Amino acid sequence: MPSDPSQPPRKPLPPAAQRALAEAEARRAAAAQTASQPAPKEFQGPKGPEPTRYGDWENKGIASDF
Repeated sequence: MPSDPSQPPRKPLPPAAQRALAEAEARRAAAAQTASQPAPKEFQGPKGPEPTRYGDWENKGIASDF
């Protein structure tokens, strides 16, 4: 990130903040690696689009919102 001469310099981050940023970066890297792997096939799940994603669940022809 280039330094802008019109902006005052930032104070250094405390160690706890640096650790938190490092943890967040590690989580992002792990999530990106996991996202590239295919999801396991679901057995005996609902047919059609994922019900929890679209806000309702259908069971034996009856749809319930939750």
